[in-house]
Amino acid sequence: PVQLVESGGGSVQAGGSLRLSCAVSGYTASRNCMAWFRQAPGKEREAVAVDDHGGASLTYADSVKGRFSISQDHAKNTLYLDMNSLVSEDSAMYYCAAGKSWHCSMSERDYGYWGQGTQVTVSS
Repeated sequence: PVQLVESGGGSVQAGGSLRLSCAVSGYTASRNCMAWFRQAPGKEREAVAVDDHGGASLTYADSVKGRFSISQDHAKNTLYLDMNSLVSEDSAMYYCAAGKSWHCSMSERDYGYWGQGTQVTVSS
């Protein structure tokens, strides 16, 4: 079975940094669509960053461009999200997602596998 296990969340002050990790098993991350989504209380889940087939193309939400970076360690089959210059609006549960087809987009409809999430809290 496909398993995605996130780690690295926590509490940080505004302006700080965090690195989220997503350990992938039963699925080759570098050959598929991988993404990070987030969901804040009372809000819909939104895509933060998409890695199209092992870095062929990277897409970011406007709200995180220039601050967040998505990457993979192919040998470890692990997806990362480096988050810098964090602001309180970045506080949310962050989810790792793996695609269910060749089409990589910012829509959660294109992702069939999800991790359990890791909480990020940014205090101002």
